[in-house]
Amino acid sequence: MALFASLSELLRADEPVALVTVVDGPNVGAKLLVTPGTDPLGSLGNAELDRIASRDAIAELEAGRSGVRRYGPDGQTTPEDLEAPAVTVFVESWAPPPQMWIFGAVDFTAALAKVAKVLGYRVTVCDAREVFATRRRFPMADEVVVSWPGPLFERRGHTLRQRDAVCILTHDPKFDVPAVAGALATSVGYIGVMGSRRTHATRLERLAEVGIDRPEQLDRLMSPIGLDLGARTPEETAVSICAEIIARRTGRGVPSLRDGSGPIHS
Repeated sequence: MALFASLSELLRADEPVALVTVVDGPNVGAKLLVTPGTDPLGSLGNAELDRIASRDAIAELEAGRSGVRRYGPDGQTTPEDLEAPAVTVFVESWAPPPQMWIFGAVDFTAALAKVAKVLGYRVTVCDAREVFATRRRFPMADEVVVSWPGPLFERRGHTLRQRDAVCILTHDPKFDVPAVAGALATSVGYIGVMGSRRTHATRLERLAEVGIDRPEQLDRLMSPIGLDLGARTPEETAVSICAEIIARRTGRGVPSLRDGSGPIHS
């Protein structure tokens, strides 16, 4: 009863939660309630199985998916190689897919939107230029918004959370400064801004002019955007950006362009 009471409470609070249920094998009907950042509630009958299933349930939540998983009785991920009966579980997720807001209808935007969709993001492309921000140019996006950044953040900035990302690909100060300011006012987990080190230094000066100069604010900005993979094409750059988002979310220590020196293209 405590498990279902917790589930009901989390659903009412619109918090991401996954319910893992054994549907075949030992302990049919056993349940595990998984929420990011807290210990699971319940058990599938084995501590190691609980750990592995919890890890996979978090992955399903991050992608906003539900699905079936098969394990060995001790959480082995290749149960077909075991003689012991496999455990089949159903992971039921209650979470919207993570959001990616891409500001700037530029050449890199289409490539980033494509890669983000493969990773399960709900993609919004935003640009104030109606001639560029069109469905025809970005059919892979879930939404194309013709707007300045401010109004979009005012309407929906409160929906951005740690799982979400804001990528600012424009070099126009009239657009990127308000986009950075709007993103910093939210709880979004990743803020990436395109540009060279010189461009970013100039951007920091413009941000300071509007009162954004505290270290804890500027530390949230990943600029130059992406991992230091040597990316050159829009598609390679999109992979480097998404890889950086994954690394930041999982706490992996990998070389970001922001933390290097010298030209970003050699």
